[in-house]
Amino acid sequence: MAKRAVKKGPTPEEDAKEFFAALDQIEEERGIPKSYMLEKIEQALLTAYKHDHDKITDNVSVIFDEEKSDIRMVVRRDVVEEVDNPDTEISLEDARQHLPNVQLGDVVKKEIKIKNFGRVAAQTARQVIVQGIREAERNMVFDAFEAKTKEMLSGTVSRTDPRTGALYVRLTAGKEKTDALLSANEQVKGEYYKEGDRIRVYVVEVRRTTRGTQVVISRTHAGLVKRLFELEVPEIFDGVVEIKSIAREAGSRTKMAVWSNDPEVDPIGACVGARGARVNAIVEELHGEKVDIIKYNEDMSAYIAAALAPATVLSVTMVEEKSYRVAVPDDQLSLAIGKEGQNARLAARLTGCKIDIKSNSAAQEEDAQKEAQADAVAEEAPLLDAETEAMFAGEAEAAAEPGDDLFAPEETEE
Repeated sequence: MAKRAVKKGPTPEEDAKEFFAALDQIEEERGIPKSYMLEKIEQALLTAYKHDHDKITDNVSVIFDEEKSDIRMVVRRDVVEEVDNPDTEISLEDARQHLPNVQLGDVVKKEIKIKNFGRVAAQTARQVIVQGIREAERNMVFDAFEAKTKEMLSGTVSRTDPRTGALYVRLTAGKEKTDALLSANEQVKGEYYKEGDRIRVYVVEVRRTTRGTQVVISRTHAGLVKRLFELEVPEIFDGVVEIKSIAREAGSRTKMAVWSNDPEVDPIGACVGARGARVNAIVEELHGEKVDIIKYNEDMSAYIAAALAPATVLSVTMVEEKSYRVAVPDDQLSLAIGKEGQNARLAARLTGCKIDIKSNSAAQEEDAQKEAQADAVAEEAPLLDAETEAMFAGEAEAAAEPGDDLFAPEETEE
């Protein structure tokens, strides 16, 4: 009977080549650096070895040599007279069986066969490697999306939560992807999305959690309006026109103050575009939200007057720092305040000042009352208080008494 041919397994060199080729493939497909994986594999092998040798210290090392297709694990032991810890020490007699010329105090190295690891140790090594890969992938996702913080991203609604009204949006940053949660609080009232819809969102924050990377996104943030204008208006993207401030009530109205660094460029005209094309594209993306664009002014009175548009402002008076009183025509008081106070509220947030809006007649009446009060106080107040009057009276009496006159002519003897 003919002998059955025995199939030979791969040699250690072939195993090492296959190992390094697998690392190259992981780096190419998943973007995990080979150096990171080698570090985790070294950690896994050391952990596995220490599982069966609990008295091991730092005398074990793993050597990777890709050029020679070689992977070795080496343990170093001190040559001693009497062995107390066999994991870190070897007797002189045992050492001379392999190295006849070894002496006391020398350090001998011995290669460890990785394939001789026990089943539990091998499972431990596998867990460390898998955990290392997951950790690397999480770090890559976090780094990719952290770079997108305060930016606008386009994504696809992957699923909806009918119980809470939240949306899960699939976002992409470079090669990395993740599902971000768009909570009901960060959605604009009146906007409705279903699975598969494209959506633009603003990345508010990126957090590390035990479950991985959490990307906080919003449709209500004022930063979304800013990024939309940067996308539609080249002058803003290039820095010629600058957005100084934005105040927004999502779904209803936005006020935006702009400034031009080039005197020949009209900042408002650049944002509006020919026949309103640029601003209309943004209004469409915001599903009909009104956008008021005003010119920024370093003169706070002029800035506040512009912020209260479309109302006409007659006067702006500073009451105290960051607090102003504004007078408007009587028939435009409600226009200046706006529906439910929205226009005044947005103007205050845009300028960062407290604004007290009054009709012109009310402002004049208030000024007249203040003038009358000031006149009354001036009339009632004595020219000199009692103490001052007494002091002057005493000085006058002293001057009237006879005595030496400092300014009298001196008597001369004849």
